[in-house]
Amino acid sequence: MARSNPERRAALVDAAIEVLARDGARGLTFRAVDTEAAVPPGTASNYFANRDDLLTQAGARVYERLQPDEATIERQRTASPDLATYTVLMKELVGRVSGFRTGYLALLELRLEATRRPELRQVLTERVRADVEANVAYHEASGLPGDGTAVKLLMLAFNWLIVEQLTLPEVFSEEERDTLIAAAVDRIVGGSAA
Repeated sequence: MARSNPERRAALVDAAIEVLARDGARGLTFRAVDTEAAVPPGTASNYFANRDDLLTQAGARVYERLQPDEATIERQRTASPDLATYTVLMKELVGRVSGFRTGYLALLELRLEATRRPELRQVLTERVRADVEANVAYHEASGLPGDGTAVKLLMLAFNWLIVEQLTLPEVFSEEERDTLIAAAVDRIVGGSAA
């Protein structure tokens, strides 16, 4: 029977994210999570049914931690719905995701592991699809320029920009990153406005 202490479970899942980012999916073991979380051996196995359960919960936790805080959401809601605001929002988004380096690297590891684990692939597919749909719905409700296709194109472009920033940070400076974000918003969103 799995234990239910929510704080301990969250600490273990956060430790799993760190292990995934540092050692990859193959290095994610209950023992490695216990060590990373600085808990007694066997603790993680009391909280997760199996390794797949731990992988799945790590993926969900990354998405949870990447969500903007309420102040950011409120500021976004009250900003004017124009191209300049869109550019600021995208710079903040890329900065927030890049700022959670281990989380994003853990997600990349989970995606690679999903190519070998159909159950994990199904869970990640559902989660990513829901994330895409939520972003498109938020965009449409916001009144910002552009359409759902523009949102999807920006997600695809910025995902790779984030990979570059996290894996080869010397390729683009922060200034170049911001310039690329502004250009992408202008060309993809500005180009889609009728």
